[in-house]
Amino acid sequence: MSEIRNLRLGVNIDHVATIRNARGGGLPDPVRAAEAAKRAGADGITAHLREDRRHIGDDDIAPLAENIGLPLNLEMAATDEMCAIALRHKPNACCLVPEKRQEVTTEGGLDVRAAGNKLQYIIDPLKQAGIRISLFIDPVAEQVEAAHKCGADIVELHTGTYCHAFHDGDEGRMNEELARLQQAAQMADKLGLEVHAGHGLCFDTVGPIAAIPSIVELNIGHFLIGEAIFIGLEAAIVKMRDLMQSARAQAMAQAMAQS
Repeated sequence: MSEIRNLRLGVNIDHVATIRNARGGGLPDPVRAAEAAKRAGADGITAHLREDRRHIGDDDIAPLAENIGLPLNLEMAATDEMCAIALRHKPNACCLVPEKRQEVTTEGGLDVRAAGNKLQYIIDPLKQAGIRISLFIDPVAEQVEAAHKCGADIVELHTGTYCHAFHDGDEGRMNEELARLQQAAQMADKLGLEVHAGHGLCFDTVGPIAAIPSIVELNIGHFLIGEAIFIGLEAAIVKMRDLMQSARAQAMAQAMAQS
């Protein structure tokens, strides 16, 4: 049985910037959202600097990296431009993700196996600068193995398919996807990769993911920013953390009972 570890919450503040950019100007400020997340107990901040700058902008990165006092996980495409920006700001981690200009949000994991040397060209200078490398991948054994071979420190498992199945009421597909996530997390852990997960998680879907013993961090953004409209950002984060920790505690109790 996998060792059950403490579970962290990384808060993605991208969609505070989406609201700001919808009207222009400087409000609402994503840096202020990051400060609120810290007060509410977030363990880290995630921000995705997309090539089209549809939400987080270049001027947001420095204060997020330098002024919040939490680790910054910079999501980015594997391009020369983004690599140069990361090397300039030196976030705690860079999470490499696939990007398509026409997509509304990231629609799946990075194909690490197919990317090959092109990905290594981006990874190597980031690692040399002391930046941890995370790869956002689908929960597939071949992708986990490829992430390990290219020297990643972390894999973030894509939970979007599981969440879609939940909201569609497709219990069979949901359970199938949950099993894939469990297997991929266990494999990554055995290979020495730190395991994160995220995409589409909400209050109703977070529990079974939080219960997976080898996952040490969940990255959640869109739902928390949306829920903040109704109950406030700090309250939404506190509630999410409570649900995560409750699910993790139950998993620990079950593991102890079986040992």
